[in-house]
Amino acid sequence: MASRLDRLFAGTVALLVAAFGLLPLANWIPGGLDAPWYGAVFADLANGALIALGAGVVLAILLRRRTPSLTRLRLPERSVPALALLALGLYALVAQLVFSGRPLLIDEIVEVFQARILTAGQLTLPAAPHQEFFSSFHVVEQAGRVYGQFPMGGPAMLALGTLLGAEWLVGPLFGALSVLLYVGLLRRIEARPGVVLGAALLFAFAPFAVFMSGSHMNHVTTLTWLVLALWALARATGEGARWSDGLLVGLGFGLAATIRPVDALAFALPAGLWLLARAVRRREWPVLLASGLGIAVPVLILAWVNRQTTGSATTFGYTVLWGRAHDLGFHATPWGPLHTPARGLELVNLYFLRLQSYFLEAAGPSLLPATAALALARRLTPFDRYLLGASGLLVAGYFAYWHDGFYLGPRFMYPLLPALALWTARLPALLRERVAPGFLTQAVGWALAVGLALGAASALPIRVHQYRSGLLSLRWNAERSARQAGVHDALVLVRESWGAELVARMWALGVSRPDADALYRAADPCRLELALSALEGRGLRAAAVVGALAPLRGDSVHLVNAEAVTGDPSLRLTPNVRYPPRCLAKIAANRSGFTLYPPLLLARGGNVYARDLGPRDSVLLRDYPGRPVYLLKPLSGAVGAQPVFSRVQPDSLLSAWRNAP
Repeated sequence: MASRLDRLFAGTVALLVAAFGLLPLANWIPGGLDAPWYGAVFADLANGALIALGAGVVLAILLRRRTPSLTRLRLPERSVPALALLALGLYALVAQLVFSGRPLLIDEIVEVFQARILTAGQLTLPAAPHQEFFSSFHVVEQAGRVYGQFPMGGPAMLALGTLLGAEWLVGPLFGALSVLLYVGLLRRIEARPGVVLGAALLFAFAPFAVFMSGSHMNHVTTLTWLVLALWALARATGEGARWSDGLLVGLGFGLAATIRPVDALAFALPAGLWLLARAVRRREWPVLLASGLGIAVPVLILAWVNRQTTGSATTFGYTVLWGRAHDLGFHATPWGPLHTPARGLELVNLYFLRLQSYFLEAAGPSLLPATAALALARRLTPFDRYLLGASGLLVAGYFAYWHDGFYLGPRFMYPLLPALALWTARLPALLRERVAPGFLTQAVGWALAVGLALGAASALPIRVHQYRSGLLSLRWNAERSARQAGVHDALVLVRESWGAELVARMWALGVSRPDADALYRAADPCRLELALSALEGRGLRAAAVVGALAPLRGDSVHLVNAEAVTGDPSLRLTPNVRYPPRCLAKIAANRSGFTLYPPLLLARGGNVYARDLGPRDSVLLRDYPGRPVYLLKPLSGAVGAQPVFSRVQPDSLLSAWRNAP
């Protein structure tokens, strides 16, 4: 009976992974998200799979008597530290050579920003007298205090790097620690040495893991604590379990919860139920109680931090910033369309379709081996059931979450790596057990090897080039450039796009982040510019401003993409409208080049970097008297043009503001 249920469970999981990972369900659901790249990408993956399979058959024929048995391969105990060190070195190289050792996504930037606040011995910073010049997405401004929107555990991990002067090294170090812990987990849950070796290598060197571990993303540290909890759970559910095993289970899940609560809950909930069942059946209450203590300590610390920052133990910064629409569930979202179950299915489909490429960057679909292994499974261990169930809960959690988590791959699915690596490595062994050793097993084994080799030779270099050549403006080193230009103790006015300026001006009037985003997306930028200029002198705030700007939402039906005219893909204009001189001047300034302000939240060296808001900059001249003033912007609007410091005189600025249209 148990075997039949195991087959049903594993087969159902295989069917779901195949459906979401191979079929373009999102393209079949009308009116929502889609995958326009599906046809081209999956044609390449199918061709690659056929080539790899053909090569595998040929190699199996030619080397039939000389093909080594995978069951004889093993990972010697003394080689595990070397494996982790090799992974550390690779992750560090990626961090420096691919990502320039810098945070490139706004999430990374704000987490590093908060990490530096923590290393200064504070949870928040006092808001500036005119905070609109220093505001940023994902930074909360509340009751005269400023702090990052993310749970504090992620910045706390990065703060270790801040103390070492190497924030870029945190991801590689935690990634390597995950490798050590994962090997320890494998040795307890997998009896076949060849599978242990294969899973360890996949977990350490799958491109998805390598690129993510080279970043500043909090998914890396979350996975480390999750794998610690999994390793301890394997001990706590084995023979001779100790209370200390339960304590480590709780600590792992608790620390993960301080970084990414949804990920931690998905894995902690079934683990807690499992430990509870064992406590009832086997009287292992010390293990259960210790796990509760372990999870309570970091969660209580997180609750205390929330209370000190947001004012509520259960409220996170992103809820303060974006409202309850940010939370899980099917409802209106902070920006974009309504999140519905249909849209949740589209997102899950997109995550698994992307995993087919990003997980292994192989010549064929990356999830195909794991899917086949699940379909072949006839008996599952208790830990198999737990890991598959927890992974399913993770997917369900992000089915109910509105945001498309795409960066370096489908990042919300990153905690699936332990299960994906294990089941991918199991395919040759399961074929050997189900079909018996022979030609088919050898052909599939060689096909897997060829698929990985072809991907490493073709797809992987393309991905490296894509990552290295992207987000160029975020790689610019402000401190080094300021030193080279002789700029120090200066007030630096940062020229952002017209759109970013409009949004910051709405924030300054008390418009919430969701309302500002919605208005910007819907309103003609020129009409918004003129309306804001009229409102800024009237002393209106928040709801009154939103009400005054509400009629502009109707502009959206007329707006068209105008990147060719404005140089900004987010700016849409109304066709066949003659704009007044003020708006034409803004468009011309946009085309002449602009940069991004958020990376300069991290700039050091004594300079004050503030957003350029035109005539409003006069208050900055009063707030920072006696400092030399510079304008920071690229010399052209060309993609990748680097910002340049240009000295400006306050008198000339005042004159230009007076004469502005």
